[in-house]
Amino acid sequence: MKTIFFSITAIILCFCIGIVLTGCAKKAMTKQEPGISEQQTEAAAAERERERARLEAEKATREKELREREEAARKAAEAEKELEKSLVAKKYPGIEGEVFESKLLKDVYFEFDRYDIRPEAAPLLKENAALLMKYPKMKIQVEGHCDERGTSEYNLSLGERRADSVMKYLFSLGISRDRISTISFGEERPFDSSHTEEGWSKNRRAHIVIVSR
Repeated sequence: MKTIFFSITAIILCFCIGIVLTGCAKKAMTKQEPGISEQQTEAAAAERERERARLEAEKATREKELREREEAARKAAEAEKELEKSLVAKKYPGIEGEVFESKLLKDVYFEFDRYDIRPEAAPLLKENAALLMKYPKMKIQVEGHCDERGTSEYNLSLGERRADSVMKYLFSLGISRDRISTISFGEERPFDSSHTEEGWSKNRRAHIVIVSR
C-alpha cells in the first residue's frame, strides 16, 4: 500500500514540477518576444526615416531645378527685352533684306591696309560670340569697310578679307558659319567723312548687323 502511495505521490510531484517548468519556459519565451519585436520596430522606424529623408531630398532637388528654370527664363526675358530695345533698323538693307543694328554687337577696327584681328579686338569678338550664344536663332551679317585711300577695287577686296577674318574668328569661338554672312562695302560707306587720320581709323572696321533673330 505504502508503495502505491509513494508511487502516486511521485507521479503527482513530477506532474507538478512539469507544470512549473513549463510555466517558467513560457515566461522566458514571453520575455524574449518583446526583444525581437523591438528590433523589428526599430528597423521599420529606421526604414521609414530613410524613406522620408529620400522624399525630402527629391522634393528639394525638384524645387531647386524649378527655381533655376524660372531664373533662367527670367534672365532670358530680360536679355530679350534688352536686345529689342537696342535694335535700330539700318538705313541701307543688306544682302538678305532689312537688317538691324544693335549697340550690343561691337565693331572691330583694323590697322591701315591690314585685315588681321588685333589683340585688343579679341575681347570684343568674345562679347559678340557670347551674345550669339544667348540667341541661337540669330543670324548676322559682317560688313567689311575701308578708309578712302586706295582704289575702289582694292578696298572692296580688303573689306571682304576683313569681314572674313571676323567670321572665321567667331567660328573659332563656336558660332556656326551658317549663321554668318559677309559683305564688303569697301570705301563706299564711311562712318566718318572728315578725311583725317582719326576719321580713317574709324572707317577701317568690320560692322556687325542682325539679319534674323
